[in-house]
Amino acid sequence: MNSAARIEAFLEMMSAERGAAENTLSSYRRDLEDASQEIGGGLAGAGAADIRAYLDDIAARGFAPTSQARKLSAIRQFFKFLYAEGLRGDDPTGTLDSPKKGRPLPKTMSEADTGRLIDRAALEAGDTGLLDNDRLAALRLHALVEVLYATGLRVSELVGLPVTVAQRDDRFFMVRGKGDKERMVPLSAKARTAMRAWLAARAGVPALSDSPFLFPAASDSGYLSRQVFARDLKGLAARAGIASAKISPHVLRHAFASHLLQNGADLRAVQQLLGHADISTTQIYTHVLEERLVRLVNDHHPLAD
Repeated sequence: MNSAARIEAFLEMMSAERGAAENTLSSYRRDLEDASQEIGGGLAGAGAADIRAYLDDIAARGFAPTSQARKLSAIRQFFKFLYAEGLRGDDPTGTLDSPKKGRPLPKTMSEADTGRLIDRAALEAGDTGLLDNDRLAALRLHALVEVLYATGLRVSELVGLPVTVAQRDDRFFMVRGKGDKERMVPLSAKARTAMRAWLAARAGVPALSDSPFLFPAASDSGYLSRQVFARDLKGLAARAGIASAKISPHVLRHAFASHLLQNGADLRAVQQLLGHADISTTQIYTHVLEERLVRLVNDHHPLAD
């Protein structure tokens, strides 16, 4: 059984029928090709014992339970596809247990550190003594940070925003997220101001002014890469006196959600803003709600110490 051809067919189905993103397809490819290489005779012809031995092997190699679970998930979907297409008469993953994994709390930032980070970005964006290219980069980074903290967008959604979001100058805009689903997200006054400043600055640069993307770049996609933004964000954190190892675009997304909940937002509303299809994904933030309830009782109950 040609495992390579079966994997290609599975990836084509995931792309065409389910609209899987490039990053998702690349992850599936890596996991399935790794499993196929390690299992004698290839993945497509593997039995339950072969897959269990492979999972035991990657556990012994030190892969985290989350990585083991991700690899098993890819293998499960692959065999479901083979079974559904009549390419196998059984699904060998049906009797396999998922690796046990804890639900780690998301890294986040305090409101004070977030404020310092954004204040530093604003300070640098307003520095008229910078050289043209440096000032352009500072204005872009300020806009990125303000918009990310105002909206809680995924970094892939943020860097790929269309320029029309800034041109309309609306308090809300629609973003297309995972599964090609649209949701409405808010824009703060500060975020809109930062975007307008960036838009005005890029208008004077011919290589940027005609781009359909808000944050254009000379890349295959035509917009700023996630890696460049993450690097610039860490540099900004260091200049703000915050440990750069603690900062990433994803951490700012978590800060957006945590700070909303700390200040009284409803978990369902945060779910919608983050674009989580299932409330269970948003429930990683329940510790924030618990802390808020404890604080509420301690501050307002007549018998509290």
